[in-house]
Amino acid sequence: MARIAAEVGFSETVFASPTGDKSFRVRYFSPESEVPFCGHATIALGAALAYQQGDGIFALTLNDATISVEGRNSDEGCYVALQSPATHSQPAPSDLVLDALNLFGLSYDDLDNTLPPGLAHGGADHLVLALRSRATLAAMKYDLAAGRKLMQSAGLVTIVLVFAESPQRFHTRNPFASGGVYEDPATGAATAALAGYLRDLDWPHGGVIDVVQGDDMGIPSRLRAEISNVRGSSIRVSGMARIMTNV
Repeated sequence: MARIAAEVGFSETVFASPTGDKSFRVRYFSPESEVPFCGHATIALGAALAYQQGDGIFALTLNDATISVEGRNSDEGCYVALQSPATHSQPAPSDLVLDALNLFGLSYDDLDNTLPPGLAHGGADHLVLALRSRATLAAMKYDLAAGRKLMQSAGLVTIVLVFAESPQRFHTRNPFASGGVYEDPATGAATAALAGYLRDLDWPHGGVIDVVQGDDMGIPSRLRAEISNVRGSSIRVSGMARIMTNV
């Protein structure tokens, strides 16, 4: 699986083996490593299963959790929604925040104090850094090797750079150097982690947030996260999927 993922070269490749009716054992690999959970690969799997088997809800057993993904075909494409693993979060250590700011050439003045730096988990661990300016987000750049070293040493899958356009609409970028990928165009796991973090902060999310991602790299993606009031509970992340190529 690791060899195939490296040859494919996508941010993540998902491997699924049937274990029963509409149930699968699932693993995820980046070009360089296995990851515990990947949201956009789960969305892709949900679409592939819906195309092959028809609309339905599919149970997925991961390395560390059991989740589900729903796929529904329509004239506009395939609507897919996943239920993430349980979420949790905590304030980010100050030394990690400083290291991340240095990685991106940023300072504390670039941060949005209304959304403090945090470590967020929604199936995998992510550092969340909120920026005051959309332009600063658009200008994001960093050294891939330095980013890989930082993320792997801190146990991070990605770093979530986020700009809050409103309490319910966010622009994000997700460097994924830990897996050898400069940036993800759509990151369902990070969206779930962000949504869980907002819930833990008592952010006025109103039960749903929309995430705009990929615009700055020319691959626009739109994700929606539905948030219950139960702290730590699963986040529902959804979007429309399209076929990139047939193999």
